[in-house]
Amino acid sequence: MTQTPPSTRSEFRAAVDGFVELVATVPSARLDGPGLGEWSVRELIGHTARALVTVEDYYGREGPGDKLEGPVAYWLAGANLAPSGSDARRRRDEGITDRARKSAEALGEDIAGAVSELAGRVLDLVDQSSDDMPMATSMGPMTLRGYLPTRTFELAVHTLDLAEAVGLPAPEVLKPAVSASLVLAARLAAVGPGAGQVLLALSGRRPLPPGFSVI
Repeated sequence: MTQTPPSTRSEFRAAVDGFVELVATVPSARLDGPGLGEWSVRELIGHTARALVTVEDYYGREGPGDKLEGPVAYWLAGANLAPSGSDARRRRDEGITDRARKSAEALGEDIAGAVSELAGRVLDLVDQSSDDMPMATSMGPMTLRGYLPTRTFELAVHTLDLAEAVGLPAPEVLKPAVSASLVLAARLAAVGPGAGQVLLALSGRRPLPPGFSVI
């Protein structure tokens, strides 16, 4: 059985552990307060938990189409599949919000316990799997090795969102996942039209435009 590089697995575990640790410290009184955009903290946690749910949902399934070779290809495929037009984008955003709310509802009232249980299942699944395990992702078929960094990225970014929303420090254990996600963000920027803008921003020449994103 071939295995993903230790760094890929340890970065994913760091992302999972950081998310679980932070959720466990979120005061219950803050769960229905503002989280990210129109989401409450509870809905932000629900959305972030979907980074784990999809590993279970896609696991061991062969999807149609050409195999996507890694996380950069995953997001490029997402960009190609993204709807055009304001109405289509609005419907897409409403769908994301609806899934976040349903995910939050599925976690129940013991949200920290549910997140911890979900994380344990997913980590066990990953630990027992080879890196060529098929994953039928929403962007196209991938291997586990290619898909895991996208989950590390989602977990790291939204755990930082959550920490900011509730005014708590990001867990120390999250650092390897943040570093890996920053490298992935740079790789995404490098193949995008804003590559020069990102380089100038990172070298202190000028700020990025409002709302700029590499994904």
